[in-house]
Amino acid sequence: MTFFFGGGFEILFFLMFFTIFGVFLVTVIRGIGQWNKNNHSPRLTVEATVVTKRTNVSRHHHTNGAGHTSTSYYVTFEVESGDRMELRMNGYEYGMLAEGDHGQLSFQGTRYLGFERIKDGR
Repeated sequence: MTFFFGGGFEILFFLMFFTIFGVFLVTVIRGIGQWNKNNHSPRLTVEATVVTKRTNVSRHHHTNGAGHTSTSYYVTFEVESGDRMELRMNGYEYGMLAEGDHGQLSFQGTRYLGFERIKDGR
């Protein structure tokens, strides 16, 4: 009992506060770093094939019972060399692509810029 009344609670509160603040700060710095790296990367357009698609659904619950979900969309492309890259994109672009699609992939670093299908005569 003396832990809470003798200043222990305040120490625990500040430790938790600075831990959460530190995680938030690291996340922001990493995001800015990736954004900057993408901006300094060349814009490339290469032939690629859609290999697979996936989504990541995050559920956020609040103490008042309300909550919301968010969905992130990812597509893995394979380029002519056999290398694969997974790029995040919006839901509309994700929905327009199908596994096996072949075309011109445009990207800048880890930033998806677009995909134009190559007509194969089908």
